[in-house]
Amino acid sequence: MAVETCGLTKRYGDYLAVDSVSMRVPERAIYGFLGRNGAGKSTTLRLLMGLMRPDAGTVHIAGVDVARDRVRASRNFGALLEAHGFYGHLSGRENLELTRRLLDLPAWEVARVLDVTEMTVHSDKCVSDYSLGMRQRLGLARALLGSPAILILDEPTNGLDAEGIEDMRRFVRELPDRSGSTVLISSHQLDEIDRVATHVGILCQGRLVVEGSVEELKAGSSAEVVVETASPARAIAIAREHGFDVMPEGDLLVARFQAREDLRSAASALNRLLCVAGGIHVHSLVPRERSLEAIYRNAPSMAN
Repeated sequence: MAVETCGLTKRYGDYLAVDSVSMRVPERAIYGFLGRNGAGKSTTLRLLMGLMRPDAGTVHIAGVDVARDRVRASRNFGALLEAHGFYGHLSGRENLELTRRLLDLPAWEVARVLDVTEMTVHSDKCVSDYSLGMRQRLGLARALLGSPAILILDEPTNGLDAEGIEDMRRFVRELPDRSGSTVLISSHQLDEIDRVATHVGILCQGRLVVEGSVEELKAGSSAEVVVETASPARAIAIAREHGFDVMPEGDLLVARFQAREDLRSAASALNRLLCVAGGIHVHSLVPRERSLEAIYRNAPSMAN
């Protein structure tokens, strides 16, 4: 595993910020670390990087125990936490050269990371003239110095325009092949993770409540049917009375069915119940694809 934690815990007084988190990030995966603001993502990332000590549990980065050898572990990851910390009056190349010397890396490393991040053409411009997207790319180039096994990206699309967001998505998807690195990308924006991740972990109230490959999680999740009717409240009451798992969604209702159920047959049974037994006119029943959104939406119930 590229990253592995066991029982990772962090308290701030009586507040439990990270609650016994055991996560496994496979090598060369793009691992989406999801959670609402305040879920404990940033604290977990700091624990992974050795920037703070856990109250309990262990962290291994590329097989190295962070508590026992933080310096060696730190050589295995690069991090993009925000697109700042550059000298604006220096060029992108000169900024990278400063970091390269601090890390005592060979001179060719700067050219390599500029090529990987497609920043060579902009490398001799002053950073003060860079767009936010270019600064993000330069931050990625700096994180890639030394060929780290793991890249940690915290909200890498924050502040970018639509074109910059799409460009960053493409780049993140290509990173494992371009650099050979495992990517751990933290975000509270579901859409960003759904478009790039191969694996996902969902943090809720400090607990890791969902983890696995996106493909497996979607395959094992409940299927949903969105129902439009003139009497949604009455339809919900009747459906629940007969054992259907339904919930309101605006003026609609959503019926959930287990992954193993035949969705067509189950939806037909619900339609017959509402129309025949309930006398309710159903305008439409529309299947909703199994999605990361549905998994994320149901995550809070798993934390209780």
